[in-house]
Amino acid sequence: MTEHDSLAHVSAMLDAFVEERDWSQFHTVKNIISSIGIEAAELTETIQWANPTVEQTKEDAGLMQKISHETADVMLYCIRLCSILGLDPVRIMNEKFQLNEEKYPADVVRGSSAKYTEYE
Repeated sequence: MTEHDSLAHVSAMLDAFVEERDWSQFHTVKNIISSIGIEAAELTETIQWANPTVEQTKEDAGLMQKISHETADVMLYCIRLCSILGLDPVRIMNEKFQLNEEKYPADVVRGSSAKYTEYE
């Protein structure tokens, strides 16, 4: 992976993209969070009336492209939100991962999809 593949690089490119278009004025916390939800719904829409397996999904180039594009949209808006709020996305993901490890200890939840409140 090169420096151009880093999350920091993507964030800087995204910030520059927004600035070049004078879109910061529209990037309020509410608007960006709303956009994340909208793009997540568009991601869901890619398989709205189907339930393909992983293998079936990977074999369908058109579906893979749609999923890739919508996933990128969700992630870009999340990265933009982090930039606006001064959050380090890697740090907050690591913190959340640690919290999830505490809430979902492997020896307790292995093989179960139950929410942590069901076994506390």
